[in-house]
Amino acid sequence: MTTSADSVFVARSDGISAEGVRDQYADGKAAKVWEIFIGDKNSRTDNYKNFLIDMLRKKGCKRVLDVACGTGVDSLMLVEEGFEVVSVDASDKMLKYALKERWNRRKEASFDNWIIEEANWLTLYDDIQEHIKDGFDAVICLGNSFAHLMDGFGDQREHKQAIRNFEKCLKPGGVLLIDHRNYDNILETGATPAKSIYYNTSHTADIKTSVLFYCGKPALVSMDYLIEGNKLSSEFRLSYYPHELKRFRDILGEIFSPKAAHQLYGDFKEMSQVKNPAFYIHLIEKPQV
Repeated sequence: MTTSADSVFVARSDGISAEGVRDQYADGKAAKVWEIFIGDKNSRTDNYKNFLIDMLRKKGCKRVLDVACGTGVDSLMLVEEGFEVVSVDASDKMLKYALKERWNRRKEASFDNWIIEEANWLTLYDDIQEHIKDGFDAVICLGNSFAHLMDGFGDQREHKQAIRNFEKCLKPGGVLLIDHRNYDNILETGATPAKSIYYNTSHTADIKTSVLFYCGKPALVSMDYLIEGNKLSSEFRLSYYPHELKRFRDILGEIFSPKAAHQLYGDFKEMSQVKNPAFYIHLIEKPQV
């Protein structure tokens, strides 16, 4: 479904968790259902887990900044795999699940050293400066999380500001792993694949997709989720900025350098192995000084 900016369109739930960034999980409803839907670390698909862990180890990464911690599933997996992890999120409602997990396992040294903070991508470098030290080996922003940040000015300045902060948190030679849905295909077809490449879940999700156009350009994609399974039935809406592939690659190149090593994957595979992926995953390296 498509609609124009003249229509009444509720984009996100009420509440602001960090100044300047809307928290779509602020009412707690979506956060609770999402935590049930994605489950624990064992619900991660093997393809995803192997891709992430193997990529980080191949790049020699030890210190990782997870800028989209959410309920902590990815960070938890990385801590268990021996990485030194700092996890941040703009939603305190999501972070409470990660904080609970850290508390429950606080007697394990790796979990006692796991740093979890509420932070704003637009001020990230200043917010966590005490934890940056000489820079992280990797910054990860996965699960279509970056698309939660809207384009408030119409020129993507806030997207650039956030990615610039990610880049500043990296040491020279460090890598950013960031993904987004295949919005090019969503805008063309008006549909979103319901099956997630990230989770093995016993619940099913039906996703109704709406696209908001402003001045003839796609400005927002709204996804109405119906989650069912194990006697659970819940509906909630999440809204995303529709990052088109070429423009997103251009922004990464602008911030990191047009000559920065930049690899693109589709659904955790080489692009030559997938024709129309549900997700694009970017791996871009901060140039050495």
